Amino acid sequence: MRPQNARLKRARIHQHRVHNPNEPVWLFDLDNTLHNTSHRIFEHISAGMTAAVKESLNVDDEQAQQLRRTYWKRYGATVIGMVKHHGVDPHVFLKRSHDFDVKPLIQAERGIHHKLAQLTGRKVLVTNAPLHYAIAVLKHLRMHHLFDAIWAIEHLKIHGQYRPKPSAAIMRHIVACEGVPARRTVLIEDTLENLKGARAAGMRTVHVFHPGTPFAKYARGRSPYVDMRIKKVSDLLLSKRTLKS
Repeated sequence: MRPQNARLKRARIHQHRVHNPNEPVWLFDLDNTLHNTSHRIFEHISAGMTAAVKESLNVDDEQAQQLRRTYWKRYGATVIGMVKHHGVDPHVFLKRSHDFDVKPLIQAERGIHHKLAQLTGRKVLVTNAPLHYAIAVLKHLRMHHLFDAIWAIEHLKIHGQYRPKPSAAIMRHIVACEGVPARRTVLIEDTLENLKGARAAGMRTVHVFHPGTPFAKYARGRSPYVDMRIKKVSDLLLSKRTLKS
C-alpha cells in the first residue's frame, strides 16, 4: 500500500497525469546534473551558506566555514547540523543560504527542456537543495512542467528526521510514496555516493560525470553500482533502451 498522506512528503506538481506503467520512473538530481552549478551558482551558495551560519550563530567567517564543513561531512547537509545542534529554524536558514537570483547564473545544456520532454516516463526531482531554489532553477530552464513531483531537502525526512541523499532509506521511502517498485526507477545523478545509496535501495543508476562535482577527478572507470555513465542528460535519450528492460 502507498503510505498515508504521501502528498505531504513532497511538492506535488501534476497529480493526475497518466503514464505508461511499463516506462521507467526517472529520478533526477538537480545541481551538476540538470545544470552546471560550478559555472557561477556554487560560489553564491557557498557565500550564502557562510552568511546564514554567521547570522544564525553570531560567529566570524572562519568559525562559520568550519561549522559548514563539519556538518556537511557528518550529515550530508549543513542545515541538519544547524537544526540538530543549534535549534535553527530550517526554513529561515535555507531561505537565507539560497537568497539570490538564479537567472543570470544558470548554465545548462542547450535545449535541455526539449530533450528532457522526449524522455518518456514519469519524472521526479530529488535534490538535497531547498525547494524554493529547485523551483526557481526548473522554471528558468523551462522544465518545471515536466516533473510530477519535487523532493527537496525539506521533504527528505523519515519519522521527522532528515535523511538526505545518499541515504538508501530515503530512496526506499521516496519510491514507496511515489507508488512504484524500486526496480522500475532510475536515479540520474552526478555524485557517486548518492548513486551507491540508490543501488542499495534496489534502483538502477546513471552517473552524469561532471568535472565540477567534488572529487570527480578521482573517479576512474565505472563503479559497480553504476549502470550507465553519461556526460550530459541528452545522452540518456540515445541509451534509454538499456535501462527499460
